[in-house]
Amino acid sequence: MLLVIDVGNTNIVIGLMRDHKVLERWRISTVPRTTDEFGLQLLQLLQHRGFKPVDVTGVMVSSVVPSTLFNIEKATTRYLGIDAMLVGRGLKTGMRVRTDNPREVGSDRIVNAVAAMARHAPPLVVVDFGTATTFDCVDHNGDYVGGAIAPGIRISAEALFQRTSKLPRVEVRKPRAAIGSNTVAAMQSGLFYGYVGLVQHLARECKAGLAVEGRPVFCLATGGFSNLIGHACSEIDDVDRDLTMVGLSLLYERNS
Repeated sequence: MLLVIDVGNTNIVIGLMRDHKVLERWRISTVPRTTDEFGLQLLQLLQHRGFKPVDVTGVMVSSVVPSTLFNIEKATTRYLGIDAMLVGRGLKTGMRVRTDNPREVGSDRIVNAVAAMARHAPPLVVVDFGTATTFDCVDHNGDYVGGAIAPGIRISAEALFQRTSKLPRVEVRKPRAAIGSNTVAAMQSGLFYGYVGLVQHLARECKAGLAVEGRPVFCLATGGFSNLIGHACSEIDDVDRDLTMVGLSLLYERNS
């Protein structure tokens, strides 16, 4: 089985995969951990689901937090006996990156694009609802051509709380109505419907930029808030919460 580790700015998502299918998934906070702390946590997660270290035959890692990589690599070697494969070190992706500076593109964005390409014909837009919300665009030739980056909805909610003296911290959720009859409901309305509007417009603009006659542009959503926001946006055609893990599994297979 393959262990995939996706390190984001807020959370680390860990998945146990077989044949590109997710058997187990865990989500832990992205905080500083020593090699031993991360290694022992991996063992505990596996053992809690009845797996042994010997069941893991490979490890694939993507990280947008470079400071975490050293300890994760050492932990998988020390506790699982496996040298982790990392996204971004000369890996074959099967996809050309046609941006001004390909090295600037986050590894998670390439992983998502690879997974989307394996499931749908290009052109494609992938919306990833993470700490930041990213829009990744693959043209009709199957080339990654860039996209857009917007503040994540949780960042927006936290900024609203921190930068105003009287507004409380609220749960991000879909309100019963757009017109809030109290402060909390009004904030939830602004956050939810405002963010739906942001995603709708950016997705529409990305689709327009990729449009080729006779080739519909498919838009796929993933990430923590994809179920909440993705299903409310008509520009998004499908939601796949496991997209990044599937992409990591595909990249491991192509480079093994």
